[in-house]
Amino acid sequence: MSSRKARWLAGFFFLCMAFLHSGCAVLSPQSEVLRGLQPAGLPLSTDLAVPFFAQSEYYCGPASLAMTLAHTGAKVTPDEVAGQVFLPERQGSLHVEMLAATRRHGKVAYVLEPGLDHLLREIADGTPVITLENQGPPLIPVWHYSVAMGFDLDRAEIKRHTGTSQARREPLVVFDYFWAKARRWAMVAMPPERIPVTASELRYAEAVAALERVAGQTANAARAYGAMLARWPQSLAAWMGRGNTAHAAGDLNGAEAAFRRAVQLDRKSTRLNSSH
Repeated sequence: MSSRKARWLAGFFFLCMAFLHSGCAVLSPQSEVLRGLQPAGLPLSTDLAVPFFAQSEYYCGPASLAMTLAHTGAKVTPDEVAGQVFLPERQGSLHVEMLAATRRHGKVAYVLEPGLDHLLREIADGTPVITLENQGPPLIPVWHYSVAMGFDLDRAEIKRHTGTSQARREPLVVFDYFWAKARRWAMVAMPPERIPVTASELRYAEAVAALERVAGQTANAARAYGAMLARWPQSLAAWMGRGNTAHAAGDLNGAEAAFRRAVQLDRKSTRLNSSH
């Protein structure tokens, strides 16, 4: 986001605050549901130590991705990431570039289900989340990426690295209002050995398969399929993926064993389906 837009939006933001708080149940039903509650398995508060890079003009995408990658141990800067995600003609970054750049760095790029509960569960599990908001007024979209890295349910607040602000606190209802205007799009960048706590088997298999297709990422994909099998031992997709990555690595025996296991699971699934 540009500094000019940021100044304009600051005025718009504060003009809206009273209205947001008076009508939060209508404007942001998800955050209203969470207000005063502690969803099962969630702590009341979480703060992650995520490296901070202040955003330069239009660089919210590169800055957010660089912070998230740095949290996984990657040595990156926003300027380095910008060459992979920033589109000068659009003065910003699109989803597809953010996902592709994550994979080029050997991480699994996974898009979360659009819900506050999924967002907060990932943070509580130690994973910072890149979110996209539409901070503009009706008919004038202003897109902005940031990194959600903490929350306090008692105070109904979320904590984010956003723009030039480090660990900024703001009401969940305000964040969710602008996030909802971007259809609550959010992603995580996962080391191959870890799986998002909210991931579903098939959607995560698709994310790992996308990593596998990136040149030179076969080994990382193999590790990700191994993590999948630790969580979902009967995953046909993971066994197929293990077979493909083993074959690509020249491990023919490992590939054969994985494919045989996949065939067994497929036959078992076919028998179960035909019996109903």
